[in-house]
Amino acid sequence: MIARRLVLLSLATCGWLVCGVTVAAHPVPFSYMDVRLAPAALDVTVVLHIYDVAHDLDIAPMERLLDPDAARAQTAAIAGLLDRRLRILVDGRPLTGAWTGVEVLTDRQSLRLRVRTILDAPPGVVTIDGRLFPYDPQHQTFINIYDGDGLIQAMINQATPRFEYFAGTRHGTVAVVGRFVPLGARHIVIGPDHVLFLVGLMLLGGTLGRLILIVTAFTLAHSLTLSLAALSLVAIPARVIEPAIALSIIYVGVDNLLVRDGGRDTRVWMAFAFGLIHGFGFANVLQEMHLPARALGWSLFSFNLGVEAGQLAIVVPVAAALAALRARRAVAARGLATAGSVAIILAGSYWFVQRIVYSGGA
Repeated sequence: MIARRLVLLSLATCGWLVCGVTVAAHPVPFSYMDVRLAPAALDVTVVLHIYDVAHDLDIAPMERLLDPDAARAQTAAIAGLLDRRLRILVDGRPLTGAWTGVEVLTDRQSLRLRVRTILDAPPGVVTIDGRLFPYDPQHQTFINIYDGDGLIQAMINQATPRFEYFAGTRHGTVAVVGRFVPLGARHIVIGPDHVLFLVGLMLLGGTLGRLILIVTAFTLAHSLTLSLAALSLVAIPARVIEPAIALSIIYVGVDNLLVRDGGRDTRVWMAFAFGLIHGFGFANVLQEMHLPARALGWSLFSFNLGVEAGQLAIVVPVAAALAALRARRAVAARGLATAGSVAIILAGSYWFVQRIVYSGGA
């Protein structure tokens, strides 16, 4: 037992010594950034470890940078690194202003620089993009966003080199709406599965009130599950949701072929039931967009608003065209509904097989 403890103690001591040498040779690869939002200005402060700066500016030994005069002599070179590798945008416009003289933080073996930009209006969205020291794949930059009395913390690294912050002001809200309404509309327009599902529900026609009820049921359902998923209250993987969306399209096509004149119209219930599934599909897209936590409610509302706008842009002309055809040529309208339903079944079947195979391969 004593021999075993001695061996463990020896190993632990060796490990501590190795780690100590490693840390001394290459400190933990962190940089720090403070961003302070003001009504008419943006203040940015960065703190860089002398190891990283010395490495990229080929300065040896690195401790030379702890001398204030030597550090200030490198101001232009360090500012050049920051300008080339770090992009800070305010409402889409690049940050202006020059990095100030270097300040030595001896106790942290780091250097601090500042830049201040005067703004024409309060900032809405601040975007930070870039990697400060790409030579080190483990390097991370920790970000503190000070907005009034609030503090938001984030991090950029090799895997996620971009961070967006939406200010907690009216300008930030406007920026959120301006960002997520077009994204929602674009997703519904370029998402052929969602479009085909809606078109399938329209093929059999009906009164304007019935069609509005169908679209409203779909809207309520996908808004519900979209919100639940975006708030991380319910999580269903895409490998389950995407094939289920394809099955919903197949079901609508088959139901169109089986329905008889005068039979019960269940499209409202189908729209609601399958809308719940489609909502999780929208949520998977939103998760890739990294919703702003502080403006989560507005971003969800705006994305949904965009989705509804996209739906209306498709449903209204399709429903109007089908209604006109049905009024003038009822036989042709029935033939189109049959052919369209068959096409929908084939498309849904293709997507189902494709998504099952793809998810299985993943």
